[in-house]
Amino acid sequence: MQLTVRGLLLLAVSALFLTAATFAGWLAWLGLAWLTGSCALLLTDWQLTPGPKDWEVERSHDDRLSLAAWNRIELRVQLRASFRPLSIWLRDETPPSFGIADEQRILRGTVQPEKSAHFVYYLHPPRRGDYRFGDLHLRWESVLGLLRRQATFPASVDVKVYPNLVDVKKYDLLLRKNRLWEMGLRSVRVRGQGTDFTRLREYQPDDEYRHIHWKATARRGKPISMEFETERAQNLVALIDVGRMMRSPVGDVAKMDYAINAVLLLAYVAVQKGDRMGVLTFADDAQAWLRPRTGKAQFYRMLEILYKVQGQPVEPDFSRAFGHFTSHQRRHSLALVFSDLTGSVTNEALVAAVLRLRRQHLPLLVTMRDPTVEAFARQPVTDVTGLYRRTVSETLLRERELALEKLRSRGVLTLDVPADELSVALIERYLQIKARTLL
Repeated sequence: MQLTVRGLLLLAVSALFLTAATFAGWLAWLGLAWLTGSCALLLTDWQLTPGPKDWEVERSHDDRLSLAAWNRIELRVQLRASFRPLSIWLRDETPPSFGIADEQRILRGTVQPEKSAHFVYYLHPPRRGDYRFGDLHLRWESVLGLLRRQATFPASVDVKVYPNLVDVKKYDLLLRKNRLWEMGLRSVRVRGQGTDFTRLREYQPDDEYRHIHWKATARRGKPISMEFETERAQNLVALIDVGRMMRSPVGDVAKMDYAINAVLLLAYVAVQKGDRMGVLTFADDAQAWLRPRTGKAQFYRMLEILYKVQGQPVEPDFSRAFGHFTSHQRRHSLALVFSDLTGSVTNEALVAAVLRLRRQHLPLLVTMRDPTVEAFARQPVTDVTGLYRRTVSETLLRERELALEKLRSRGVLTLDVPADELSVALIERYLQIKARTLL
């Protein structure tokens, strides 16, 4: 129990009377009477105020929380017995490493009798894995406003943090509403290319003669063309480096996790397009392997595999990993290689392995720019430490650009974007490749 300002002032008046009794003894009786009345009023307020058994408090959220996204957590509070609304303060015991806005640590509001009040806050998990919520703590003001009571409600529960599913749900919602532009995605569907017949339409001056449908032209008395779109059921395989440098964070999220989030969103889009999607994780050797398949079940298989992936404190062996991939996937595929360009030796090994991979598959090297390194390369030099940081950063960026340029000059596709823009950029590049029938 805690006294409010109103309750403290009520007791302070009796203290004033008792202090004044030093000069006028009769005030002591008045002070005692006031104190007795105040205590009786406080006791009455306590009895009128609902107790812990009169409250119902519960938490609800998705079964799977999403990594590197703001996850919605809802708390429901119901007051069963009271004759007036009560002000409440509510605090949830969240996993310690989760990000939460300061103003949402303690939720405030008013609860009406016999009605439920809903409070919402958002959590930002920085890592995948298993976590645990604690109990819920509720404090409420008394009916007369003289005191506050509080109680703890058991609500401990385990929760799993998976790769980002928030973007998947957002994509699905915007797709149904035909508003993918809100996510930053543009339509890159190219008609007239591919081999899957779509429809008949009037001939256009830039149509190829071989696409004229002569029977329809004869029936309608004017030139009619066949329209095609990119064929379906192509193969995509994500090769994700989970070695030492992919564990390095961009902000508070590892590069590996940005890659995993992007792969999952791409997988969801690919199965919607009818393509087959697979995944291989590797460090100094191949680890998890899932051969390309189509359908939503494949998306959930990938989700379970990528949920369990852990970064390894070793250098990646690209030749070994890519050899495992080519031996298990002989059919021509779009191989999306997620790795980090960090040093000349590693870069040379990666470039050589990607060029060998190009003999059998269509590789796309996907890398993430680190804003911290780019900022160090631009900052003015004011001391020795600043000079060292700038020199190292400029060297890393130069080696990185040389490696990418070498691959581009040999016809290898690359994608180098900031980590927080990776998911959208990857989907756009996939759609462009599909529209251009490069596979």
